[in-house]
Amino acid sequence: MKIVITGGTGFIGRRLTAALLTRGSLTGPSGANEPIDEILLFDAAAPAERAPEWDERVKVVGGDISDRDTVFGLIDRDDISVFHLASVVSGGGEKDFDLAIRVNLTGGLNIFEALRARDGLPRLVFASSIAVFGGSAMAKVVGDHAKQTPQTTYGMTKAACELLINDYTRKGFFDGRSARLPTVIIRPGKPNAAASSFVSSVFREPLNGQPCVLPVGTDAVMPLLGYRAIVGGFIALHEAAGEAIGDDRAVSLPSLTVSVGDMIAALKRVAANRTLGPITVEPDPFIEEIVATWPLDASHQRATALGLPRENDLDEIVAAYIEDFLET
Repeated sequence: MKIVITGGTGFIGRRLTAALLTRGSLTGPSGANEPIDEILLFDAAAPAERAPEWDERVKVVGGDISDRDTVFGLIDRDDISVFHLASVVSGGGEKDFDLAIRVNLTGGLNIFEALRARDGLPRLVFASSIAVFGGSAMAKVVGDHAKQTPQTTYGMTKAACELLINDYTRKGFFDGRSARLPTVIIRPGKPNAAASSFVSSVFREPLNGQPCVLPVGTDAVMPLLGYRAIVGGFIALHEAAGEAIGDDRAVSLPSLTVSVGDMIAALKRVAANRTLGPITVEPDPFIEEIVATWPLDASHQRATALGLPRENDLDEIVAAYIEDFLET
């Protein structure tokens, strides 16, 4: 079978590719376990070099997800599954509404329609976000049955795609599953345009001996999850039986709810033998305004019942990042 990963050359896309190459097979539209013979990574721009761990099964294509013909050209087989990760992120979406609509909403519709045109019931895993929640009436703890009143354009486009996936699945056009993600940590490389970028920076920069300037105070609280569990959750949700998921195809992934102060304490515990860069706080009103719309806590009973993974604590996440990126 063929796997398409949109946003596939990004951090999570690459980790997911490596996991799928190791796994070697997934449940196909036939309902049987099928060997993966192609993984197509689609992104806005193809990288200059292939990753050393990619074998001949991996192909990379650059292009515009809002172009219908391009997307239909990617989804060109019936024995196919799609992991749809491509997105304009939160801060970027607030600054450029039109771009967020074109990439997140039009791009998503192109994926959905291309899958609808195939025979059978191909599976789709969509990377959604707890940014679908918000508003003055938002409960302290949100879960799969909380009302969606997003307060960012990014969150709105994620909520819209969740509802579309529910309906396309109800109609029998494809078998969709939305993985509602908390903040993902720890991302290597440089900060991106996501409002949550600082949540990785508070670990990454000090571990690299560089200063970290936090745009929010240490008392800010949020749900988060490590990248290993995110990748494992995508695959587990893909493999879950449709009847076990039910008619609401959006599942909030398991998460850890912590404060920025908790993050700093975990960093200092795990990296006690390292010289860390300094951490300071310089509030950024733009970021603070977005963070204030986020849920403080999230429940995840359905994900737990489906067997989706979660790290035990922050220390495990920090140790994994050091092992994967600083000790290789």
